[in-house]
Amino acid sequence: MQAGGAGEREKLLADLQAMHHGLRDEMAEKWDRDLPFEELLTDRWERAKSLGFGEEASIYQSAYVYGDVQVGEGTWVGPLVMLDGQGGLEIGSHCSISTGVQIYTHDTVRWALSGGTAEAEYSPVSIGDCTYVGAQTVIARGSSIGDHCVIGACSFVNSEIPPYSIAFGSPAEVKGRVVVGDEGQIDLQFD
Repeated sequence: MQAGGAGEREKLLADLQAMHHGLRDEMAEKWDRDLPFEELLTDRWERAKSLGFGEEASIYQSAYVYGDVQVGEGTWVGPLVMLDGQGGLEIGSHCSISTGVQIYTHDTVRWALSGGTAEAEYSPVSIGDCTYVGAQTVIARGSSIGDHCVIGACSFVNSEIPPYSIAFGSPAEVKGRVVVGDEGQIDLQFD
């Protein structure tokens, strides 16, 4: 190791810590939040743009994106989300995909059970416009969620959820409907 190596590393570490503290303090003052260093260094809207998502869409740095994933304008993809588009994934405009949501367009059930002789299976997933998917929800391959839906937190979606539905549970079942008034007011009606 060269004599200057340790000193250079210490200076770099001190510079990174100073940058982190400055970015952290700026985030706390402006937005009253504290984020991991990688989130402070990156721009969620720029990442969405680089992925070809619609205008004003955003996606956290901690979200994983695989395969063919299409996202509409104004959609928010939260932290720790899995977007598996290997079988084709389409998410509409103005959606909220909450923290920890996992969306899969493939599975390896038959592959595992067959000792690796069967192929993985792929089916597209679609989520309509103006839909809210609650935290920690899992959406399985082949599922379809319509426009203006609410999917409750910790749900498992493995079928079709019609437009204007409130659905939750494992598996998710429709338990109510979303009513959008003439002036945009929202009424959540439960069965």
